[in-house]
Amino acid sequence: MTQYSDVAAPAVDAPAPVRDSGKAPAGRLIGLDLARGLAVFGMYAAHVGPDPDQGGVTGFLMELAHGRSSALFAFLAGFAVVLITGRRTPKTGRAGRQAVAKVVIRAVILLALGTALTMSGIPVDVILAFYGLYFLLVLTLYRLSSGPLAAIAAGTALVLPQVLYVVQQAIGDSAVRSPCEPDGIVSLLFTGTYPALTWIPFVIAGMAVARLDLAATAVRTRLAFTGAALMITGYGGSWLALHVFPGAADAISTSAAAGGGTSAWWSDTAGYPSGDTPAWLLAASPHSETTLSILGNTGVAIMAVTLCLAATDALPRLQSLARPVIAVGSMSLTAYVFHLVAIRFLGIEELPGSPLHVLLGFIAAAMVFATVWSRFQQRGPLEWLMTKATGLARYIR
Repeated sequence: MTQYSDVAAPAVDAPAPVRDSGKAPAGRLIGLDLARGLAVFGMYAAHVGPDPDQGGVTGFLMELAHGRSSALFAFLAGFAVVLITGRRTPKTGRAGRQAVAKVVIRAVILLALGTALTMSGIPVDVILAFYGLYFLLVLTLYRLSSGPLAAIAAGTALVLPQVLYVVQQAIGDSAVRSPCEPDGIVSLLFTGTYPALTWIPFVIAGMAVARLDLAATAVRTRLAFTGAALMITGYGGSWLALHVFPGAADAISTSAAAGGGTSAWWSDTAGYPSGDTPAWLLAASPHSETTLSILGNTGVAIMAVTLCLAATDALPRLQSLARPVIAVGSMSLTAYVFHLVAIRFLGIEELPGSPLHVLLGFIAAAMVFATVWSRFQQRGPLEWLMTKATGLARYIR
């Protein structure tokens, strides 16, 4: 059985699942691994899959992966912070200081690794450095319960996108995104592909959900309704706004970085915001960095996690069928870095735009490696190294 590692991040020193101690049962942990594995494959699709512009069923599925898989990663990062620092009851005293140190060490390593991969010239907007910063920014909230965390997540989703827009306007032309360049602090916070200002709401929302009793059917039911409501509010609200406000869709369509305003309520095929029109604040495309986008993507993440947890509990056979995906999810950092190195080694330059068989080859290779490796080791190679590095926290007094 796959050992649970931390969510969308290097491995957490989590105890073995116990059903009667209040800790998460094995099925639920495997459900989280399944969600994380699907997020990995979503990132693969966004980078080495066919171009969504090709249309048809394949193009539609590729577009669904764009932005939403990385948002799921960020959402699951909240689980990682909570699991490290104490899930139902935050750790205090020496244990609390050591847990905080573990998070900080992980964050620093991810910042360094992400920056190094970006500087290597890989033609991908590497998320790892941003990811490390998210850990640091939300660490001060680790003692809060689910209610306050949910309120902060909602507040930041409502306010920070508008703040980001104002900041980018103040920065001016330098706010134009510069993909695949080393991640300086301005890029990490404001101008990069995953700016912390509008991505930390996902992490905080994940922390709020991680605090809940996810074994309870009533909790899962409420989460499913919450996820659906957020999806409708985000994507539906954007569709309505772009059709109600005169000229909004046209303004996005004529924006320098856009390809079509009518799809901006759900799809990145509309392009990325260029900053030349506030109409973009009405969009909900995954990388539009708006309130509606955050609401819709958070809803998708909540639904994905809830369904994976419920499915692996209700359908034990699914665990066997999905074991290769679960294995990938248990070593998500290794799987993510693997696909970056493979992109560089194979000389893939047009991202996205590869034939479908290339994507399927990446997925198959990751599943084979993860399945074989997990038979001999509880953690992936990079997760094992991360665990060794965070072992330094035991010297904290």
